[in-house]
Order: sequence, then C-alpha cells, then structure tokens
Amino acid sequence: MNPTEIFGTMVFNDKEIRDRLSSSDYEEFTKCVADDKSLPLRLANVIAEAMKDWAIEHGCTHYTHWFQPMTGITAEKHESFIEPDGNGGILMRFSGKELIKGEPDASSFPSGGLRATFEARGYTAWDPTGSAFIKDGVLCVPTAFCSFNGQALDKKTPLLRSMEDLSKVAVKVLHIFGKTDVKKVIPMAGPEQEYFLIDKNLFEKRPDLVFCGRTLFGARSPKGQELGDHYFGVVKPRVVSYMKELDAELWKLGVYAKTKHNEAAPSQHELAVIYTDTNVATDHNQIIMELMKKIATRHGLTCLLHEKPFATTTGSGKHNNWSLQTDTGVNLLDPGENPCDNMLFLLMLSAVISAVDKHQDLLRISCASAGNDLRLGMAEAPPAILSIFLGDELTGILSAIEKGKNFSERANCEIEIGVKCLPRFSKDSTDRNRTSPFAFTGNKFEFRMLGSAFSTADVNVTINTIVAEELSLFAEKLDKNDLAGSVIAIVREVMQKHKRIIFNGNGYSEDWVKTSEKLGLLNLPSTVDALPYFTKEENVALFEKHGVLSRAEMESREEILIENYCNILHIEALTMMDMTKELFLPAIYAYVKELADTANALKLRGLPDKNTVLEKLLSLYNEGMERESKLEETITHTEKITDFQKRAETYRNTVIPAMDALRTTIDSAELLCAKKYWPVPTYEDLLFGVN
Repeated sequence: MNPTEIFGTMVFNDKEIRDRLSSSDYEEFTKCVADDKSLPLRLANVIAEAMKDWAIEHGCTHYTHWFQPMTGITAEKHESFIEPDGNGGILMRFSGKELIKGEPDASSFPSGGLRATFEARGYTAWDPTGSAFIKDGVLCVPTAFCSFNGQALDKKTPLLRSMEDLSKVAVKVLHIFGKTDVKKVIPMAGPEQEYFLIDKNLFEKRPDLVFCGRTLFGARSPKGQELGDHYFGVVKPRVVSYMKELDAELWKLGVYAKTKHNEAAPSQHELAVIYTDTNVATDHNQIIMELMKKIATRHGLTCLLHEKPFATTTGSGKHNNWSLQTDTGVNLLDPGENPCDNMLFLLMLSAVISAVDKHQDLLRISCASAGNDLRLGMAEAPPAILSIFLGDELTGILSAIEKGKNFSERANCEIEIGVKCLPRFSKDSTDRNRTSPFAFTGNKFEFRMLGSAFSTADVNVTINTIVAEELSLFAEKLDKNDLAGSVIAIVREVMQKHKRIIFNGNGYSEDWVKTSEKLGLLNLPSTVDALPYFTKEENVALFEKHGVLSRAEMESREEILIENYCNILHIEALTMMDMTKELFLPAIYAYVKELADTANALKLRGLPDKNTVLEKLLSLYNEGMERESKLEETITHTEKITDFQKRAETYRNTVIPAMDALRTTIDSAELLCAKKYWPVPTYEDLLFGVN
C-alpha cells in the first residue's frame, strides 16, 4: 500500500475540479469559495455534471446530501442518477439544482421545537468549502441543514457562520498591524480520537453495551491499567490489521490520519490527524468515527466511542487542538523565537485567555453530556473547572508585562540526557499538563474536555465565537501610531482581570478546587448544572451579535441537550432493570441453590455447613430485588415530570444514585459467583479479550 497513490482517490478534490473544468470555470469557482460567495446556477450545473461523471467512473449509481443533524452523527438519503429518457430507457443526470439543494424531512430530526410534524420541510444546502467524496459506492455531497425558515438544524451551519465571523474580525486586527495582504484567517483543528476495541462476540452478549455503549455493571478485573504497560505498548496483531485497513480507507477519503497507538487503558487506542480547517476537520472526524465502527466489524471487533465504557479504567476523550492561520500560511499562535517581543502573538494569546475566562460556561456546555459527566475529573480527563495551562515561560512573560518589568529569558533551553551518543535538543517553551482543560502546547491550544463521541463542531463554534468577540474589542483599543504600546496595555489589562484562569498545576488536587472557588471560577460537575447557563441573556446576545446562533436556535439546542440527557439515562435505567431481572438475579439464585445443596449434603454427612459466601449471596439477592424495585419506582416517578429541566435534575439527584446502588449490589455478587454462572462477559473478558 502506497499512501501517495491512494490518498484522496475517493475525493472530488481540487485536482479533480481543476482537471474537469475549463480554466475560466475553475477560476470562477475558486474565487466564489475564497470570497464566500454563492455559485451561479450555470456554474453549479457544470460542476454537478463533472462530479457525476467522476462518480460514475468510480462505480456510483447514487448520490446523497451528507449532513450533520443535531443527533451528533451524520445523515444521508440516497438518490439515483437515473431519469427516464422517454423511450423506455434511462439517462444518468445530476443537475446543479440537485447538487445545491435537497429536501429531507426536518421534523424527523431533533429540532428543539423549531420544527413540528406538521411543519416537516427542511433543506440541505451544498457546502462547497468541503469536498464531495465516495463512501460505500455513493457520492456524498457535504451540506448544511436548515429549516423551512432558514434556522440551523445542524452542526455545520453555525460552524461556518463562526468561521466567517472570526475571519472578518481577525483580518481587521491584522490590517491594523499592517498585514494588508491577508484576506482570510482560518480557524484550524486537529482532533485526537480515543476509542476502545473489544471482541464483537463478547459485545453482543452484553445488553448494556448494545443499548447504551457502556457497561452499566462490571466488577473490577484483577488487572487493569495499574502497570502502565498498555500505553504506547506493542499493538496486538488483530488491532494492527484493523488499524492498517482504517488508515487505508481514511487516506482514500482524504483524511490526514497521522498517528496511531495504544492508549492508557487496556483495549484503548488513539488516532490523531494533521491539522486542517475546522469545517473539514469536523467532516473528517465524523468519517473517522463511522469508519472506526464499520471496519471493526470486519475484524470481529466492536469499536466503543462512549466516554466511559468501563467504570474502572480511563475514559475516552477527543482532544480538540485549535489554532488560527492566515491565508498566507502564518500561524497566529506561533510564539516565534522571542515570544516576549512578538506583539501579534501576545495579542492573540491574550484574546484566548480573556475569552476562556469570560465564557467558562459556554466551553463547559460545549462538551456536556451524560456520558462525559462520568469521565471528567479523573484518569487523564481534565476536571469540569475551566483553566488554561501556559507553562512557566509564557506565564512569566505575561506576568512581567502586567507588572511593567522586563522578562528574564530562560537560562538553559537545552536538554542534557547524560549519554554522549544521544543527540542534544532544545526543550519546548511549555511542558505538557494532562489535567488542564485548555492547554497551550507550543503553537496551538488543546481543549481536552471534549468527549470521544462528540462532534467537534459545537466546541469550535464556541471557541471561534468567544475569540472573535475579544478580538473585536481589542481592535477598538489598538493604536496604529503606537501599536506596541497599545498591545502591552491590552495584555496588562487582560492579566489584571483574567489571570485567575491561568493555572499550571495539578487540576486533580483538592487545593485547586478550593482555590478556584475563591477565584470565582465556575465548577459545573454535571450537564444539569451547566445547561441553564446556555441561554443566559449575555450568551444569547453574544451569539446573536456575531450572527452565529439566534435566540430560537440556542433555545432549541438547550432543549435538545436536556431531553437527550434524560433519554440516555432513561434507556440506561431500563437496561439495568432488565439485565437485573432477566440475567443477574436468576444467575445468583442458581448459584445460591448449588451452594445450599452443597451445604445440605455436608450437613447430612456431619460436616461443618457454615458457608459465608452463601449467606452473602442470599443477602445480595434480596438487596438486588429491593434496589431494582426502587429504581423502577424512581423511573416511573421521574418520567411523569413534564418540565425537562426538573426531570433532568431528578435523574441526576435520584435516578443516578438508585442506579449506582443497584450496580454496587450486582457487582458485589459478581465477585462471589462462580464464573460459569455469571451470564455476561466480565471486565476481564472484555478488556483482555482481543489478541
């Protein structure tokens, strides 16, 4: 397999467009995309014809408008190219109108009240900034999805809006700096995707994994990740084969799959990609998640993307690496050789610091879900308290500016390992802090709170919008006649007001929790705590000011998130009850009966009949019945609550504790039961079952 030969072969990319269009049409198309202008229908017809011919050459008979509704995954409706020719035969056609617009049923997707069943019409609109591609023999055209009234019903539309707005504001700032050759600034992203691989046969024997994507029961395995031997360890042959096919399929689709390795927990792995603009990165990450699952089945595996599939191991995140790049190729978050003299970098850095401190609530909401609530604050996942890690050097530079002092350069930037044959190299300007939610990592920020199953769209919408707001405020304060002086003044003001958000220490420590509270930082441990902040007046005003989301669009998203939270926990509770009644209690009873029969046989022979395991299991059996019944009563009561916010609060305050109590009972019984009686694969089986 030669990556250079297969890369992008299933993508209608710039090369294909250039080769198949006339030079004048190609120039007109690229200018429309660069200037964010709509394509004329004539040109759309030309592109559609070229796209169809290319797709048919690759064996396609159908096309689809590929979009990202607020389910967090993708959607597609396949249409064939065929049309009657009037003589009993067919023609293969694809018009500009079909390329530009589709009409899926909007009321069948989550809309948060924007669409009702009797108001079903919605539209998909071609996104020419993303490339069409072929998947499963179907031409996929990336599109946005909106209602009959033009309201965004998807993840892509707000993302594109935020990118355009941030670019406009950033270009204004750069022109003040004299960089008038810059016409566009592109938010860049490079998501790192964590995931688990388990044996498919074992997966199918666990109803909780099938219905919920995570184990609702499971006692600890004798071995977990204590030895740290899985992280970066030798990849098992079966997984090697899987990863190799995944790379090949992703490269064909133009996805910049770069890094793959074993992660911290047994059966956990990671795939990282090379940076690209956030819109394409979001498209690519959706493709990655879909192919991870699809290809896994071909290898007898199942890919788990839940944030916490196993209670006793590290959860899975999706680290969102974010930066800004000009259309001239300059990374605006690159400190350069002397960051203390790089006024543009210091300004951009200050914009992020101010934005994160002012909008902690929005960043927390962008990664809020029932699954992610289980992950945050432990085992390499950052806490729910927002903070920024900058490292000693950058923190020192900013502190010196705040105090009006000169920054002292580091005395020694070279690493000396102590072995002559090993090369010497310079250390980075920052260390790495895996407990930090928002860490500067050399020339970008890594937002580590995002969960593994999330779309990257929401978090990038948030980052783009809040940074655009700060840059717009900075632009009003910059003085062309004293640029350095005005930048220093801005940096000093930011540090005076927002330095509380900078924290380079251990985010897991109890001291940080207490300190952050004294500093006035938000601590929103659960989704239920975070969501009410979304539609605060200042947040609505922010998104409306930048044209990213309207009040109605924000209210709909809040409703969808709350309803989704309740639905997930409802499904999990029902699954727990079913598994308890249908699997675990019968298994415990069967083993209790065997132990009782054994005890009676011993008693008849005059042998000691004392059996503490039998007594404990009998107690757990009764406790399990009681706790299952209690959970059922709790669910029945909770589902009668009509207000979704109050229902969500009841799920968090009442249902989750009832679920935890039932799990504790069943997990205790698992450790006492003979393995032959236990009705589902154990953590030992699941985590170490792939060779």
